[in-house]
Amino acid sequence: MRRRLYDPRPSPREARGLRLLKEWLSPAQLAQFEASGYFDVTGCHSGIRYRIHRGTAMNVHEMDHSGRPRIGRCFIPKACLVAGDVMLAQKLALETDEQGALAIAEKFTLHS
Repeated sequence: MRRRLYDPRPSPREARGLRLLKEWLSPAQLAQFEASGYFDVTGCHSGIRYRIHRGTAMNVHEMDHSGRPRIGRCFIPKACLVAGDVMLAQKLALETDEQGALAIAEKFTLHS
């Protein structure tokens, strides 16, 4: 049997993580994620909008008032988790403890 180098189907763990994430997204966030591969959240303390892209690191972008990415924020759970679980943790952190999340987040420059 020949082994495939890349299988586009998510593993069972990845599929469960995405299913859980989608259960926690608002209808608007879910529509945005399904259409674009990212969703927006609003920081609970500042009201700043953040865009969480599909991924596990360097996937959170702080948006400016015009809706353009301003700066990247990198913060991830300590455990080794699949993308859906990481994105859910990032969403919950920004919506419930934005200051705590930003205190540990590393800033990075976004390149066009």
